Amino acid sequence: MKKVVQLIGIAAVIGLLYFGFTTYPKLDLISGFSAKSIASGHFIDHRSQQMIEKGDNDIDLIDLAQNTIDDAGLFATASVKGLKERKAIYREGLGATLINDDFDASKPYLVPKRDRSKVNLVYPYGDAEQKDTVFSNIDYDQLNHTVANAFDKKGQKNKRTRSVIVIYKDKIIAEKYDTGFTKNSKILGWSMTKSITATLFGILEKQGKYNIYQAAPIPEWAKDERKKITTNDLLHMNSGLEWNEDYGAISDVTTMLFQAEDMTRSQLEKPLAFQPNAHWNYSSGTTNLLSGILRKQFRSHQEYLDFWYSALIDKIGMHSMLVETDMAGNYVGSSYGWATTRDWAKFGLLYLHQGNWRGEQLFKPSWAKYVATPTNTSNGQYGGQFWLNSSGRFPDAPKDLYFASGFQGQMVAIFPSHDLVIVRMGLKEDPEFDFNGLLGGIVRSIKK
Repeated sequence: MKKVVQLIGIAAVIGLLYFGFTTYPKLDLISGFSAKSIASGHFIDHRSQQMIEKGDNDIDLIDLAQNTIDDAGLFATASVKGLKERKAIYREGLGATLINDDFDASKPYLVPKRDRSKVNLVYPYGDAEQKDTVFSNIDYDQLNHTVANAFDKKGQKNKRTRSVIVIYKDKIIAEKYDTGFTKNSKILGWSMTKSITATLFGILEKQGKYNIYQAAPIPEWAKDERKKITTNDLLHMNSGLEWNEDYGAISDVTTMLFQAEDMTRSQLEKPLAFQPNAHWNYSSGTTNLLSGILRKQFRSHQEYLDFWYSALIDKIGMHSMLVETDMAGNYVGSSYGWATTRDWAKFGLLYLHQGNWRGEQLFKPSWAKYVATPTNTSNGQYGGQFWLNSSGRFPDAPKDLYFASGFQGQMVAIFPSHDLVIVRMGLKEDPEFDFNGLLGGIVRSIKK
């Protein structure tokens, strides 16, 4: 009996040591992710705590967190067995922000001015429901079967699709939502927000206010080799700056998203690991650096906050969209854009129409070509903050497909050769979710 007790004691010590070396250092990130996710999902999309915990937070290690919501105080907290408690506050207009102990939540803050004026037109150019339209060249049986196949059958959690919408020639030809989600549900796009951020540079270029081929306006780089980095390099993820985009560890990206006060500086402070325009490296820090560069184009913080909505988001009627900010008040352009599935589709349609929205040219047609052209170091995978199919990643989809893509399989897919936009939102990504089957099946259902 004594020997058994000793063995149990040894096992307990080993378990504690293992926990100490592996999980404990991550607790700050676990509780940070959980608190932020709970606050955003609850206050932006009005989801219950249980729904968020079973959906968004159903991730290894993140599911260790215990969460609480304070509806009166507009915040959520999370910890792991009482350890490393983190807090995320909600502010109308800015979304949920993960804060530290030094943050003064009582301090006044600016919010973006929004124009949510209704337009008496049918979707996508207004708020009215479209009339039923039947296209003779569409096999609707195949289309509907393909879309339905993207969703789990009752009781399953394999595909975990939340929504799919298919728009052909500006008409919704298929739309489906999982239980608990509707056309009014706001869903986090994660890294699809990168494509939103990039688009603002295209708009500034169209307005004659920015040249992406000049050196990035970063004073801290003026006296070293980083002065050669252009905004074009940053948009292409080609800066050469050191960065580790590992979400399963304490890395540059997790430290930025769950600890940094000013996320625009996380990549700015990194040294060169490669010469600019010589090495492709996916980096959320780069996109938040771009958000910081956008801030410098305006005389005031209020103008910066307003521009994202007045020049793009509200301009095309994405009135559900909310881009969340960090503690310093900067938009987290890498990751934190929320919108309904229909509004995400509007963004795809803007690119399908090469920047033209109801007769107004928001960015030049050449900008749509720019973001969809492979950067020279990505093996055909990546353009200007958009992913590409030019290398045949999805063999049953056309090569001219390009798409905004986010964590857990968020996608706004643009098919210029087919006059088609497909949006899929969910919790599983390629290869666990069969994107090739979804995209290819929909394309095959439309006869050219």
